[in-house]
Amino acid sequence: MIGRIVIEDIRPQVDCGQFTARAVAGETVPVEATIFRDGHNEVVAAAVRLTGPGDRRGQLIPLTEVNHGLHQWRGEITLPRSGSWSMVVEAWTDEVATWRIGTQKKLDAGRDIGLELEEGALLLEAATAWVPAVGREVLTAAAAGLRSEGADQAERLASAYDSTVVELLERNPPKDATRSKRLGIWVDRPRALYGSWYEFFPRSEGATATTSGTFKQAAERLPAIAAMGFDVVYLPPIHPIGHTHRKGPNNTLDPGPDDPGSPWAIGSEAGGHDAIHPDLGTIEDFDAFVARASELGMEIALDYALQCSPDHPWVKDHPDWFRIRPDGSIAYAENPPKVYQDIYPLNFDSPDAPALYDACKAVLDHWIAHGVRIFRVDNPHTKPVRFWEWLIAAVKAEHPDVLFLAEAFTRPPMMRALAKIGFTQSYTYFTWRNGKPELEEYCNELAHSPSAEYMRPNFFVNTPDILHAYLQYGGPAAFKIRAVLASTLSPTWGVYSGYELYEHQAVRPGSEEYLDSEKYQYRPRTWAQPSLAGYLTRLNEVRRAHPALHWLRNLRFHLADSPDIIAFSKQTGEDAVLVLVNLNPHETRDTFVHLWMPAIGLDWDTGPFEVHDEITGQTWTWHGSSNWVRLDPHWEPAHVLHVRRR
Repeated sequence: MIGRIVIEDIRPQVDCGQFTARAVAGETVPVEATIFRDGHNEVVAAAVRLTGPGDRRGQLIPLTEVNHGLHQWRGEITLPRSGSWSMVVEAWTDEVATWRIGTQKKLDAGRDIGLELEEGALLLEAATAWVPAVGREVLTAAAAGLRSEGADQAERLASAYDSTVVELLERNPPKDATRSKRLGIWVDRPRALYGSWYEFFPRSEGATATTSGTFKQAAERLPAIAAMGFDVVYLPPIHPIGHTHRKGPNNTLDPGPDDPGSPWAIGSEAGGHDAIHPDLGTIEDFDAFVARASELGMEIALDYALQCSPDHPWVKDHPDWFRIRPDGSIAYAENPPKVYQDIYPLNFDSPDAPALYDACKAVLDHWIAHGVRIFRVDNPHTKPVRFWEWLIAAVKAEHPDVLFLAEAFTRPPMMRALAKIGFTQSYTYFTWRNGKPELEEYCNELAHSPSAEYMRPNFFVNTPDILHAYLQYGGPAAFKIRAVLASTLSPTWGVYSGYELYEHQAVRPGSEEYLDSEKYQYRPRTWAQPSLAGYLTRLNEVRRAHPALHWLRNLRFHLADSPDIIAFSKQTGEDAVLVLVNLNPHETRDTFVHLWMPAIGLDWDTGPFEVHDEITGQTWTWHGSSNWVRLDPHWEPAHVLHVRRR
């Protein structure tokens, strides 16, 4: 039943506490609640009791009432290490503060407060029952001061205002405080929120038109990727590829004898999900590849695609793990009008589902044993949510540092559900958000709506599946624009190789598929040609240099008069970064930008301040909150400005 104090509308909280909220080690998370009680003058105090992994007693962190009329309280908690945390909101009537305020008013009105002073002494003595033993003498002494007959009443009352007394009572609420239910927060390692991803096909490195590259050759590409400042190297499936219904170039159905097929058609006589494609090398070659990436300060992310080619060992050994059609054939994958004859989906409603679940986890266990701690999950929305909830919990119970990226280009409720049950990151809809209003609306949702408490974005500028029309027709400026947006709006962003070479040809007008897609053929590239690599390098350098860009919840948009110029900032401590981008890749735009000064760490009456462009090296002196900017996409379509206080 509701008591004298009501606590409601607590954040962070996911579905009334059904799922845990999410944070990363070192992150500061806002806590909000509505807290009130009956009466007129009673003083309410509130705090969060935060308990981390291994803690015997939680830390009490005060909350402040920020809106008295609506009884809204707010505070911040910092979660310094990974693991399972919990929080409880506590609120209580501060009887001493209530008495102190009422008694002061009576004294100011000229009334005798002798009886009130005795009431206060009794309250302080009662509080000795719940404060630590070392503080009891402080309260006893204050009570004695209230009873001191040799002093006037104002001096006696001052005993209760002693800062030691006030702080002691604030840190130690009474035992009968009202408490919310315990809410969970899962804290991941920092890479769960912040990082730069680079995707490439190992088979294309050192390849020819008809022969595959190897892991040894792919390892030679790693130093260049590290030099661009990327933290994670993501590999599409590296497993044996089936022969049956193998796809040819540009997804054709008539492959030649040297066509490699799609890596997502997993499985052949050479093995399944726990095997390496023989053309790439051996498991020892893979281990050496992982070790080389680690030497360069990078992690390897593997594709986890739960589907099989018709030649996968599971098809022969466990046909009941697939959907059998009335004619006895196994159903292949379809997403009309797309057809994937080379892929059999798994049937998670199979009578043998427990064994299938275990086999799927065994695949992850195998690659975790080979040093992989990040998995990009292919089409998770086509598998049961309950399966993912079980699988991710089972893996994290053994390996809490493992991260999962959901490639769930699907409807919002499913995308959010996957995040709630444990997926670390989501690709989101960034690829299709190119206009100013839709970018602002969507990024505000990601950073500030309830979904920010459990869903983290990973802004990929392109993927092997998605070549947006903006890149097809926007020219080189479009590639810069999207890279700046992805790398500064989101703490985590990614590129698929070829982006730095401005690859932009679609297989046909209106399609988002690449011409000569690397999904179906080898694609050796000439990396020595002029490219965007230096620009990507600089963006990653800026990200590393500015802590403000490591976080998501600090994103704030500013007003720009031009509909083509977007303005946003991030600020952490003394570090503030302001980003201005011309979203039109073809034409110069100028505008006045009107800043919300507190969002860049400045007061409204701040005098002149400097902004330093981290891309071009230019510095300007700005005055006040409104300033004029001009962005030419054929030179530099964006300013990434470090706000410098004078």
